Amino acid sequence: MNDVADSYFAQEQHVPREERLEQVLLRCVARLREQMPIHGLRNPKIGTTGNRWIYCDGPDWVMSFLSGQYWLAYQLTGDVAFRNAVQARRPDFRKILEHYRYRDHDLGFQFSLHSVADWQLTGDREAREMGLKAAFALLNRFRPEGNYIQAWSPTGPHDRAKAAFANGRIIADTMQNLGLLYWATRETGIGEYEEVAEAHAATSASTLVRADDTSFHTYLFDPSTGEPLRGETHQGFADQSCWARGQAWLMHGFTQCYVNGGNRAHLDVARRLCAKAEAMIGDAIVPVWDFNLPDSSEPYIDSSAAAVMASGLLLLSRQDIDPQEAQRWRALAIRLLNGLVEQCDLTRDPQAQGLLAHGAAHVPAGRCDAMLPYGDYYFMEALMRAQGHERFFW
Repeated sequence: MNDVADSYFAQEQHVPREERLEQVLLRCVARLREQMPIHGLRNPKIGTTGNRWIYCDGPDWVMSFLSGQYWLAYQLTGDVAFRNAVQARRPDFRKILEHYRYRDHDLGFQFSLHSVADWQLTGDREAREMGLKAAFALLNRFRPEGNYIQAWSPTGPHDRAKAAFANGRIIADTMQNLGLLYWATRETGIGEYEEVAEAHAATSASTLVRADDTSFHTYLFDPSTGEPLRGETHQGFADQSCWARGQAWLMHGFTQCYVNGGNRAHLDVARRLCAKAEAMIGDAIVPVWDFNLPDSSEPYIDSSAAAVMASGLLLLSRQDIDPQEAQRWRALAIRLLNGLVEQCDLTRDPQAQGLLAHGAAHVPAGRCDAMLPYGDYYFMEALMRAQGHERFFW
């Protein structure tokens, strides 16, 4: 951090913690506006040296998170520059709809934050149609023999090893994509979209969530019969460990399923996952990337996991639960947000292009300690939830 950033941080120590979060949110919007001409039509993928962005090379699961941040900023400011910046990206998202090899379980991330948000905030009918096409494509990934949505793509000759790995597999991330299906039912009146979302959530609860309320990242089924085979933790330290962002996806995802469908079983799962996360986080203010690391392992923190958790906890705190429990979840969320401000906030650094440092994308693959566009999006979402905003795109 440079001298200017240090000066900002010193001044903020005298500001009440929740009021400080308002100031951080304003700085997030200012950073987005400042960086807009630098991004152009490019979409950030991961940070690199000097907190600069590497951009997506074609369709990518992370390509919508800048769009999502722009829509949040538009919602806050009404500045049409943010709207125009998202709508100018439509050709990139049409490409996903036109080519099957670009479509997978992340259609919800991509189109909820790009097209559904556009429809909700501007009434643009082309955006609505793009969202519905994406929802139909996600619906068609459902495998009734196992009651789950297939993760990644298990077909095609281009990468047989990847296809074999993917076939019959679900992952925790998909829980955050189900909002697209619930939205499609509300838009069309076709109940099948919500039915598939409910079925996948129930399967995730019985397979990805362990008896002790930790979680697997992925679960494998027999592709032919749908028989459950085993859990694995692809991006965590080991199969039996608990990957922090996987736990975060499930915390937010099950809460969101309850909000959309009203099934209290999902609310109960969300509460159990949050309680376990609270225990595993302990006194930390930003969680380590995996909760079961040996002493010899590098204890990278994951700002993206903290941001997703904070947003999910704030959403949970507003549901039909005991007021004392609601306050417990809000307090943990605010602690995580303040932890991000203290340890990871880049909005005070005029040289940085993103919002948060110290994201752990895929530590076993060497992608760690970097800016991440999804960490930035959920940071803004959580900051807005902390200020009482309720209109989001899931």
